[in-house]
Amino acid sequence: MTADPLEVYRRKRDFTRTREPRGATPAAGEGRRFVVQRHRARRLHYDLRFEIDGVLVSWAVPKGPTLDPSSRRLAVHVEDHPIEYLTFEGVIPHGEYGGGDVIVWDLGTWEPVHTDDPAAAVRDGELHAEVHGDKLHGRLVLVRRDGDEKNWMLLHKHDDHAVDGWDPEDHPRSVTSGRTNDEVKADPDRLWRSDAPAAEADVSLLPEPLDDDAIDALGELGKQGTWEVFGRSLKVTNLDKVLFPAPDRHRPPVTKRELLAYTARIAPVALPYLEGRALNLHRYPDGADKSGFWHKQRPSHAPEWVGAWANPDADPGETDTYVVVDEPAALVWAANFGALEWHPWTSRTTAPHEPSYALVDLDPGERTGWDDLLTLARLHRTALEHLGVTARAKVTGRRGIQIWIPVVEGYSFDDTRAWVEKLSRTVGKVVPELVSWKWEVKSRGGLARLDYTQNAINKTLVAPYSPRPAPGAPVSVPIGWDELDDPELRPDRWTIRTVLDRLAERGDPFRAVLGAAQELPEIT
Repeated sequence: MTADPLEVYRRKRDFTRTREPRGATPAAGEGRRFVVQRHRARRLHYDLRFEIDGVLVSWAVPKGPTLDPSSRRLAVHVEDHPIEYLTFEGVIPHGEYGGGDVIVWDLGTWEPVHTDDPAAAVRDGELHAEVHGDKLHGRLVLVRRDGDEKNWMLLHKHDDHAVDGWDPEDHPRSVTSGRTNDEVKADPDRLWRSDAPAAEADVSLLPEPLDDDAIDALGELGKQGTWEVFGRSLKVTNLDKVLFPAPDRHRPPVTKRELLAYTARIAPVALPYLEGRALNLHRYPDGADKSGFWHKQRPSHAPEWVGAWANPDADPGETDTYVVVDEPAALVWAANFGALEWHPWTSRTTAPHEPSYALVDLDPGERTGWDDLLTLARLHRTALEHLGVTARAKVTGRRGIQIWIPVVEGYSFDDTRAWVEKLSRTVGKVVPELVSWKWEVKSRGGLARLDYTQNAINKTLVAPYSPRPAPGAPVSVPIGWDELDDPELRPDRWTIRTVLDRLAERGDPFRAVLGAAQELPEIT
């Protein structure tokens, strides 16, 4: 026994990446709670945890606990968990210990039977527990196998609560949030606090938005002025200038003031997809209805707090210093600089030749309808699910769909390009009538292109939540895989005027790719 019963638990986890509770110092007490969590990691299993002496003494049960007294379940004794784990429900990032989605499958109280010292009973290898949960009731018994410290047997006694043939898989929903594992995986940005009143129990895990006072201050400025935003002083100009034409005669055009307000509100959410990366800015200083141009060089007049990266591979005449958005105010600066689109590099500045995402770009042709593009996206969804690969899609805000696949360190752009090409060619064989592999647009005959060539250094796709230069200021918005089946989905469905409401309601589906770096499996 270690002095700290949570030492093993903490050693196995990186709490900068996982939302699992770190746990306070355990204190002996008379608490008698238990939890069962349905946990889809490398394999589905159920985690059975009893509160004993200030920690949760835990077993992993591959087939789950049951009320059927004729069933004997393997239960693997694992490290103690902190009491705060009683209500943990969410997604543990891939690559972390136990990576996968977790729900609170059952929760309740228990009493030890035949002992006044359940910790001693566990040490001796036999624990009898009378449980009072939402799903589990009656007497559970855990017995350690002879000569085996880890492997135990779990059974339910023949009592009034026993039910022949009872299968935990027939009862898949969380007892705290009512969600399934699939629903938790699709929306990792929400947490259910079972200790809070119902009106306060559903908690967003997104970053705190900019307070209304800062937005009000922007509205009170004249055509220009100094705006205090995220603790920075930013000189803003031409605030009433129209940057996006009106989408129709019923709605007004979008001004620079409105763009800056949107950027400030979305910056904390967008920052994880931008920070630590060189940024290519697509500038439209005269508005989206005029010609734009790419701006890559960090201007000398940029405030010193706007991040910079000196590219060691730059040849004479090439961009040698890029903007790096490492704080929300830097993104607001970029928007004020006329950048209507934000394109981060696929690689980080610390390893510019190693992509952290593999990218699938579904690019429609003139004869490719939206329904055709959805078919291609759904086929990619099926293929990625079959391969066990974590990925997320987003609509581009223009005509297409893009898929981002997080990868571990060490891949080259040649590696990711070859893998995406193999994936997309496999998909393309299913619907060859929809896909062209020709490079030139005029040679494609109006068919769609599954563009794997975007997997190259300094080739970029538009960032999540970036505006696009079109009437009404449409936005590139992450979607859940289930939304590919939504008949109302369109590539330009959301604008800077509507996406924040969506974010508040749906959360950020792209959060699933953060901390989910993975090896790319072989495609046969």
